[in-house]
Amino acid sequence: MSQLLRFEGRAADALRPIQFELGLSKYAEGSVFIKMGETHVLCNASVLDKVPGFLRDKNQGWVTAEYSMLPRSTHTRSDREAVRGKQSGRTQEIQRLIGRSLRAAFDLTALGQRTIHIDCDVIQADGGTRCASITGAWLAAALAVAHLKRTEQIAADQKVLLNQVAAISVGLSQGQAILDLDYVEDSGCGADVNVVMSGSSQDPQSLRMIEIQGTAEGQVFSRAQLNQLLDYAELGAQALMQAQSHVLADQKILY
Repeated sequence: MSQLLRFEGRAADALRPIQFELGLSKYAEGSVFIKMGETHVLCNASVLDKVPGFLRDKNQGWVTAEYSMLPRSTHTRSDREAVRGKQSGRTQEIQRLIGRSLRAAFDLTALGQRTIHIDCDVIQADGGTRCASITGAWLAAALAVAHLKRTEQIAADQKVLLNQVAAISVGLSQGQAILDLDYVEDSGCGADVNVVMSGSSQDPQSLRMIEIQGTAEGQVFSRAQLNQLLDYAELGAQALMQAQSHVLADQKILY
């Protein structure tokens, strides 16, 4: 099989460069600006001393998310959804995915009767915005939990976040599996799969699936190809979790 040529010579199983900038937003309890290649997302986590009505008096907390793409995050300007008067189905689906993904890592009882509300705003989009949002949102949530412990609203030894969460895209291009698709690859691939995983950067064997979203886009794929895509996704998720851990360790932040 011929070697697949990707932008800037990136290997089939290589991530785009990833960067995290903490504290970009002054007022949020957790703020992370994540860059995955040319996809840039600002993730702000706010701690609210309330829970949704269906959780009132249930002695547990909640984690939820909102997602939006800024008007000029893509090649052409799009209207703000607030101007159109409603969210698109895509926006609703992605923000529900972010919330589900993060709740899978939380002990909501340990969080107490409060909500961590995460806003994911796409500043620049070049493929994989939902995956970057989830990966950055987990780090923002970890910062928010660290804030609660630092301000003694939660005991320092209370385990609130049980696992890390990261998400990555994989796909088939020219019949070959590739990791972390940019926009050109995403729009031209034969199959597109987004994988959300939980686990620990310290233990590759701990990785577990939270959600898999996969679609054939012009090319059906075999079980063997799916297995290879999931193998690549595991490699990517583990690398992202290691990057998350390095950022927290550098800041001496315990969550």
